Amino acid sequence: MLVLLPPSEGKATGGTGPALEIAGLALPALGRARESVLDELVELCSGDEEKAAEVLGLSPGLRGEVAKNAGLRTAGTRPAGEIYTGVLYDALGLATLAGPARRAAGRSLLVFSGLWGAVRVDDAIPSYRCSMGVKLPGLGALAAHWRAPMAEALPEAAGDGLVLDLRSAAYASAWKPKGSLAERTATVRVLQSKVVDGVEKRSVVSHFNKATKGRLVRELLTTGSAPATPAELADALRDLGYTVEGAAPAGAGRPWALDVVVTEV
Repeated sequence: MLVLLPPSEGKATGGTGPALEIAGLALPALGRARESVLDELVELCSGDEEKAAEVLGLSPGLRGEVAKNAGLRTAGTRPAGEIYTGVLYDALGLATLAGPARRAAGRSLLVFSGLWGAVRVDDAIPSYRCSMGVKLPGLGALAAHWRAPMAEALPEAAGDGLVLDLRSAAYASAWKPKGSLAERTATVRVLQSKVVDGVEKRSVVSHFNKATKGRLVRELLTTGSAPATPAELADALRDLGYTVEGAAPAGAGRPWALDVVVTEV
């Protein structure tokens, strides 16, 4: 099983590992594209701070991120699983996984990124700021920049197994599975159910969405669950106590879309 995760906007700082080695990151087919983004991002952030902040969409309180990006090539690193923080990653709790569950996380989790394309949670990277929605002056829209290299790297990473796609829309635009791989892919939407005046109403709430996705991935890892198809994934989540709705897609070459319905996080 390959699990595709979004990154977090906020990231841990203070890496004490050696400086970045792009050649040492997983998915080496992304290496050239990573170098291109890194070169332009460092150059952009080493120049006019106002221009860099505008391109990166940074508020005045985040201007320090520009200087951080300028020093990416020499900054200390940490495992990507420690860099990414926030609701989803708090619920996932990588730091508290051990034994088979932690090894499974290293094999199966893939975090998408505007800067790196995608990384494994054990890849050593510096803290950075560069979302997939950024348009760099030279490379243009990052989602478009990543599509060709992702089309080469991701099918190989997925192999013949299930792909559980938990990415947000911006990151999903950088790679879409096709053909038989799409048929082995399941997307998950988390809906909060509330009863208002005796009528059930459902809505997508960011906190519930992120926390539930982190929690369900953790439970799949800790229980050793290994679904091979979207249908088996739905059954596995139901066995874990989740309310799961969804059915096979209407046509060939399309992913499954599963709804996980929650009342509280």
